[in-house]
Amino acid sequence: MRESIIARLIPVALVIVGVVSLYLWLKRDAAARFTHRLPIPDNILQASSDENGEGPIRGELLRFDGVPADLPGAWPRFRGAGFDAISTEKVALAQTWSPDGPAVLWSIDVGEGYAGAAILAGRVYLMDYDRPKEADVIRCLSLEDGKDIWRYSYHIKVKRWHGMSRTVPAVTEKYVVALGPKCHLTCLDSQTGQFRWMLNLVRDFNCTVPDWYAGQCPLIDDGKAIIAVGGDTLMMAVDCNTGEIVWRSPNPNGWLMTHSSVIPAEFKGTRMYVYCASGGVVGISAEDGSILWEINDWKIRVANVPSPVVTGDGLIFLSGGYQAGSMMLQLNRENGTINAQPTFRLEPEVFGSEQQTPIFYDGHIYGIRPDKLLTCLDLNGQVVWTSPGTHRFGSRGLGPYMIADGKIYIMNDEGVLTLAKATPAGYEQLAEAKVLDGPESWGPMAIASGRLILRDMNRMICLDVTGQ
Repeated sequence: MRESIIARLIPVALVIVGVVSLYLWLKRDAAARFTHRLPIPDNILQASSDENGEGPIRGELLRFDGVPADLPGAWPRFRGAGFDAISTEKVALAQTWSPDGPAVLWSIDVGEGYAGAAILAGRVYLMDYDRPKEADVIRCLSLEDGKDIWRYSYHIKVKRWHGMSRTVPAVTEKYVVALGPKCHLTCLDSQTGQFRWMLNLVRDFNCTVPDWYAGQCPLIDDGKAIIAVGGDTLMMAVDCNTGEIVWRSPNPNGWLMTHSSVIPAEFKGTRMYVYCASGGVVGISAEDGSILWEINDWKIRVANVPSPVVTGDGLIFLSGGYQAGSMMLQLNRENGTINAQPTFRLEPEVFGSEQQTPIFYDGHIYGIRPDKLLTCLDLNGQVVWTSPGTHRFGSRGLGPYMIADGKIYIMNDEGVLTLAKATPAGYEQLAEAKVLDGPESWGPMAIASGRLILRDMNRMICLDVTGQ
């Protein structure tokens, strides 16, 4: 009897399994064959493939009630408009503060990391990470009150690895380009957040994700996104409008991506991009991506984080941590070619910078060296002054700094903001206040219209530093 019932049920079960299998197969196949032919809702946008190249990433655009501020000024990329961490806005800033520090205009929670802000047209742009949703998030906020205007997100699993997001977007009136922790390069409409294109650098160009995730900040130059890739392509230019590759540089040495960012430079009429790759420093033609010069005298054994500092007359200053110290390169042109030669090298105790990029200002270089002292150098590598031993900047000396209105703003690791004069005459502190709880307030600063944006591991704030 029992065997008879089982015998009658087997054909039914086989039919059910067949129907389910057919449904799943059709569903999968239809997605594979027809995704690009069907209209996509405004808030569900096709992007690239997932990190393993196994299927499409579907990004989501959400709009909120934030409104762009009616404020001038811009900090449109990593280290500002001039790639030098110097604000040239004609805004009078406060000479000192009360013990409580500058007024906090707004404060928001952010995903764990060190990603700094870009500012343009009253909007603040941030590369963030949403841990509960396991998604990279490109956020557009109001400079007025920090409210979200829109968010574009795509699903990527990122584990805690000494923070997650740590790059600054590049933004123009038309485009915003951001690099995610696992090297997804995304371009959106900077006003609406509408998706334009995405490149998976790992899958498409054999890029290796750096330790602690990507830290390179992309730039936009003449309508092209410039990114140093490593792997199959040392550097490339991508048309922001179409996503098409304009040029690709060869990578004969097999150099890898670092945390350093690409910096534009010009030498004797030749425009180039200077980059600290894993095995040395290179100058790439801005016209066609050809390699103009390279030098392997500068290598950092663990991680190259600071970017090159262009100081004029063919001089390029390099610095790093992990006992790298610093070096000055001199570009020369001989028989129609450009070469680079070191002019001096400094031991780390004289000057080195593990994480932040030093600032060249008024003929001098400013930065925090390994003993956590603010240091002023001349262009011959001589120490002009250091801050006194009673004014060390944090437990590790890894916080950011920038210059505005002739003053240098310095964050320490624990959220203390210091204001000092930016002058070779000597260290002169003007004010100090704890403005963030920490830990690790390392994100690059941004300023526009007298509004200074800072962050620690989990929070971003906007301070009023005008001279009211």
